[in-house]
Amino acid sequence: MAAEDRKDLRDLLPAQLSREDVLKILEAHDRAAREALAKRSDVSPEVLFLLATEGNEAARRAVAANPSAPAHANRLLADDADDEVRVELARKIGRLLPDLTAEESKRLRDLTIETLERLARDRLVRVRQILAEEIKLLDCVPKQVIKRLARDVESVAAPILEYSPLLSDADLIEIISTAQARYALVCVAKRRPLSPSVSEVVAAALDVPSVAALLANSGAQIRRQTLDKIAEQAVKVTEWHLPLVLRNDLSKRAVRRLAGFVSSALIAKLADRRGLDEKTRQHLKQRMHERLDKESVDPEVSKGSDVTALFKAGKLNDGFVESVAEAGRRETLVTALSLLAKVPEDTIRRILQSGSAKPVTALVWRAKLSMRVAFKIQTFVMHLVAAELLPARDGVHFPLTEDEMRWHLNYFGVRG
Repeated sequence: MAAEDRKDLRDLLPAQLSREDVLKILEAHDRAAREALAKRSDVSPEVLFLLATEGNEAARRAVAANPSAPAHANRLLADDADDEVRVELARKIGRLLPDLTAEESKRLRDLTIETLERLARDRLVRVRQILAEEIKLLDCVPKQVIKRLARDVESVAAPILEYSPLLSDADLIEIISTAQARYALVCVAKRRPLSPSVSEVVAAALDVPSVAALLANSGAQIRRQTLDKIAEQAVKVTEWHLPLVLRNDLSKRAVRRLAGFVSSALIAKLADRRGLDEKTRQHLKQRMHERLDKESVDPEVSKGSDVTALFKAGKLNDGFVESVAEAGRRETLVTALSLLAKVPEDTIRRILQSGSAKPVTALVWRAKLSMRVAFKIQTFVMHLVAAELLPARDGVHFPLTEDEMRWHLNYFGVRG
């Protein structure tokens, strides 16, 4: 039967089903009707278990997704040969756990937990990944399941490491100490809240994306001694400059240290901090003058730079656009982005005036510049508040997919 001629599965069955209706459907072996029956919440557990046992793949998938399916049917389907059956079950099982009350029978609870544990060991990464996303915020999951998933491949472990409330500081420190992959550090660095002891272990690794994520995490408690050590290492790590300057818990020593090497725009942000003593303010003022003098003699960041000439010479790059953004030179930025992204200047202005970080990020991607440049534009040109900023993924990568970025550009008429 052609797809356009098929009725919606819900239309195959009457709104009210009698026992005789159900028996007729089961005896007729009508595949579509069985699938429709498996989606119903008003059929008996025995019928759903029968469909989980004898139904075709579509019916078994429907039972796996059905919240009304009995626990023993769920456990059976956790071993199903069809991958999509187990995927549907993984999506559902986490939603059942919070509803298991103390009054539920021990057998029901044990079966549900056993199903969860089986899915956590599933051979298919996609099943484990979906399960991890569904249970990442739950505190009613067996801890051994969480610890297993936290040591899985990146797509499975990442949501658990970043969100699970069941991972203690000791667990996190152990994972950081034994993990061979960078993603574990980055995910832990993003946790909210994050204790000073865990923050210190993340910082000690001196991994650029991880420390950048830690500094950008307003929920991370970082000891001043730890921040001082990061500031000492930040001279050659430009990715740390902005998130360091934006920290509210910098010591006077760290503030003075940063003023020795960050840009004039970031020194200005340091000078705007509350609670600075007069001696520190004077120190920042002096550093500001020194930095401005240095920047004014640099032909690529001077006010009179010929952007078109730089573009033709192949020197219109990340460094130039970043410095222009930090200086808040909107029109120079518009010209640079127009040349690099091959987008009209009026469109660039509309994107900058949109107040949204996503189209600007997409524009920077189209211009083949770094995510760091996109973040600087959001901060220094658009002046977005913290809640509106779109930070980098893992400290360096664009956080949107290419399809998402093309969609945001297309909204402003940018195609190709």
